[in-house]
Amino acid sequence: MLLTIRHTTTYRYDTPVSYALQKLRLRPASGPLQEVVTWDVEVSGGRIEAGYRDHYGNHVDLTSAAPGTQEMVISVAGQVETRGAAGILGEVYGRAPLWHFREPTPLTRPGQRIEALSEAVAGAAAPLEGLHALSARILGEVTYATDHTASETAAEEAVEIGHGVCQDHANIFVAAARLAGFPARYVSGYLMMNDRIDQDASHAWAEAHLDGLGWVGFDVSNGVSPDERYVRLAIGRDAHDAAPVSGLRMGAGDETLIVSLQVQQ
Repeated sequence: MLLTIRHTTTYRYDTPVSYALQKLRLRPASGPLQEVVTWDVEVSGGRIEAGYRDHYGNHVDLTSAAPGTQEMVISVAGQVETRGAAGILGEVYGRAPLWHFREPTPLTRPGQRIEALSEAVAGAAAPLEGLHALSARILGEVTYATDHTASETAAEEAVEIGHGVCQDHANIFVAAARLAGFPARYVSGYLMMNDRIDQDASHAWAEAHLDGLGWVGFDVSNGVSPDERYVRLAIGRDAHDAAPVSGLRMGAGDETLIVSLQVQQ
């Protein structure tokens, strides 16, 4: 499936910015499930200072805001040919070893609620069946809803709140799967929705590693495994590691964030 993507992130500042640095993970890589046909990243109100591959294999662009700017716009556009494989990425490995994806992070450190969720895996007849049961149980316990959590909300806290978005669902799955004995990681990317082109944000899901299969994806928020409608951007141990855009700013005044995203065939 050939997907066309346009993604614009606009930062507006009440007062001129003295310094701002953004870390962009907005360049998808070709792999078993996708082939990047064209892809461009442009920055207005700033510039791309450098680019590199991090220890997860993500392409990272470091961008700086022009001194005194009050608006910085990051624009992404391109086409990606995707392939469906029932969510199975396979035995694809980078520099980060499997044990690294067993380690908890501040966002994915499990508590009693995640421990209870992880029991869904042990109660299944087979590991893959158990991970699908875990995905369904998370969605049953944490209803998809916006405005209840934030980017700093930890997985255990999101379970306690009982509502969350795809970031929360992926972090919870990662934490519970690790507790059940599986290497697990967070994936950021795009999803073509069947009922709309315009979207408010990019998407996120999780992957767990199974012997004999390799990495397998689970989109908890939609109750499915990723298919040809999905485009992978970045991976990491949690949402912070794979965030499409992250950074810091120096200067007084408030910041407004506006996101425009279109994904279509």
